[in-house]
Amino acid sequence: MSATQLPLVPAREARTEIQVQNSRFIATAAPAFSVEEARSFIARIRREFPDATHHVPAYLIGHGAAVIAHCHDDGEPAGGAGRPALAVLQGSGLGDVVVVVTRYFGGTRLGTGGLVRAYSEAVRQVLAILPRAVKVPAHQVVLDVPYPFFERVRQAIEVHGGQIETEEFGAEVTLIAWVPVDRFPVFQAAVQALSNGCVEVQIVVTDKNHIGPQPFPNG
Repeated sequence: MSATQLPLVPAREARTEIQVQNSRFIATAAPAFSVEEARSFIARIRREFPDATHHVPAYLIGHGAAVIAHCHDDGEPAGGAGRPALAVLQGSGLGDVVVVVTRYFGGTRLGTGGLVRAYSEAVRQVLAILPRAVKVPAHQVVLDVPYPFFERVRQAIEVHGGQIETEEFGAEVTLIAWVPVDRFPVFQAAVQALSNGCVEVQIVVTDKNHIGPQPFPNG
């Protein structure tokens, strides 16, 4: 599967703020790979802004046909907050994403139409700065590499779509890296060949929701 076919997810958390008729709308977006992660994120935002008037959440867990979608108006007029926020998310091409729009009421009522525009724009603004990445099932691996093979092993990790997490220099170089699951057999064979069988690749853990190394431009 090419990178462009892999599911797009947020690479990391992002936040922006707009002001509409003296009301502040603070939009915070992040990756979330389960309903529990999304709920935990929403609870954290509520704790961060305990004096806000509303915290309007929306999230999409999964991709394609297997998506769990959720939104809530959190005390705003029905249909004026959560649904518009979710609609913008659904048009973004992202999955495994959660957003909370925190509102501090500024004293002027916006009406349902004004709320729809404000919440939609808040989500659009945070998505505009939200870096994208791909979700790649990956193995975390550890390798003890003799110095003569170090550069070649580093290159093999890069060539096979992996990313180095840590390098520890001692009698040998201990590398901890992430390698895509579908590339692992070829990567393992390449390391064996280039090191004449001296370097073993040991799998530490497998993460089906690993965020890949290459962020994508905002859509």
